[in-house]
Amino acid sequence: MSVNYGSKRIVVGAHYGTRDWLSQRITAALMAIFTLLLLGQVLLSKGPIGYDQWAGIFSAQWMKILTFAVIVALLWHVWVGMRDIWMDYIKPVGLRLLLQVFTIVWLVACAGWGIQVLWRL
Repeated sequence: MSVNYGSKRIVVGAHYGTRDWLSQRITAALMAIFTLLLLGQVLLSKGPIGYDQWAGIFSAQWMKILTFAVIVALLWHVWVGMRDIWMDYIKPVGLRLLLQVFTIVWLVACAGWGIQVLWRL
């Protein structure tokens, strides 16, 4: 947002939009690359893939670390998107805060569950 006073332009606002836009693109790219990597491993396997093959894919430490990074990227991607939806469409401040807190609690619970599943393999 800018205010124009004659020939001088004064820029106001927090400018979080560019940071959020960039974080959405970076996290989406990381998730897409991970999906292609996982799809490649599945397509290279012979026959139907079962639990043992999935466990084998995720048993390597580098795959666990990469998957953890993708889980964090997914959580951040969802947070930025949901926060923007709540800020754009929910006008009562109390309700918006409640929805944001619920979103954070839900995402932390999903992170805990995802990490528990990942490191149990």
